[in-house]
Amino acid sequence: MKRNDALAKPWIVLVGGFLGAGKTTLLLAAAQELDRRGLRSAVVLNDQGDALVDSRLAELNGLSSGEVTGGCFCCRFSDLVDVIETLHKHSPHVIFAEPVGSCTDISATILGPLREYSETYQLAPYTVLVDATRAKDLLEDYADPNLRFLFEQQLNEADLVCFTKSDLHADVPDVPWQNVRQISAKTGEGVAAWLDEVLSGTLSAGSKILDIDYEQYARAEAALAWLNLHVTWTSPEPIRAAMVLGPLLDRLDTAFTAADISIVHLKGIASSPHGYLKAAICRNGEQPVVEGAVDFSCSLTHDVLLNLRAVGQAESVRHIVEQEVSRLNPGAGDLTVTCFHPAAPKPERRIPALR
Repeated sequence: MKRNDALAKPWIVLVGGFLGAGKTTLLLAAAQELDRRGLRSAVVLNDQGDALVDSRLAELNGLSSGEVTGGCFCCRFSDLVDVIETLHKHSPHVIFAEPVGSCTDISATILGPLREYSETYQLAPYTVLVDATRAKDLLEDYADPNLRFLFEQQLNEADLVCFTKSDLHADVPDVPWQNVRQISAKTGEGVAAWLDEVLSGTLSAGSKILDIDYEQYARAEAALAWLNLHVTWTSPEPIRAAMVLGPLLDRLDTAFTAADISIVHLKGIASSPHGYLKAAICRNGEQPVVEGAVDFSCSLTHDVLLNLRAVGQAESVRHIVEQEVSRLNPGAGDLTVTCFHPAAPKPERRIPALR
């Protein structure tokens, strides 16, 4: 994409994928690549709740961003359009949009309706990101049927599939989907080529419309407990963010494993005037993946956001999180926690499924 071509109509690039696939990490890397090309970008983030780790991460990286919260893009399509139009006022060349990691039917409920805005925006093909380790787990016969349903539906509607974290996983599962690529946001491998492809206009957007069972879809989403937490973390002496997030994720991992609650995605970010640190795991017993400055200066207080998606009862998940936060930091202030099971998806707009 040339700079002058982008000035006429900005691209809208939807990037989906299952929880923990690396969507935000890729979008930050893509934004940096566009910046090197002299192109501006923005991102719309999405969540069933609020207090988003990804929004804070985008802000700390200087990326123009907006949020659609309280439901997925499909259920809040008007909100998505409003946020896109607000970001459009800042003249971005590319607007990325990242739907909730448990959502599917994006082609019918988002890309289809967005075609009505073709005089203002260009639509890129729908990219779905895949973590190779997650794919191997969810494609096995013993996989949780609800998680497998969501995962397979997402892949079935993808215009382009990208296996992420290629720096960690050189080999990928043998999958029946077309247009499969490999990419690493951490090393930059494949990022520029992916941008060139999705902004070339050679692939159609939203070409695969699902004939989806919405009752099964609702059951699958409701199987997940959804927790978002915001807290001011205080300590009697200055400490690094790693000493906040490390013990917190370790204790939660241990407690959830003991309670037979499966972590699907657990991520936290701790920030202070000296910098930030983000850490995340995608399953029980996994070593955290860390972003940011591990050794930034110590601080007496850290602003902490925690987002958790787990297979278990919301009441039990909330109790464990509040208990472990209280044990680790009895003086924590301004604690806000929301924990729930997502409501049944009810799309605001939907184009008919192909027969």
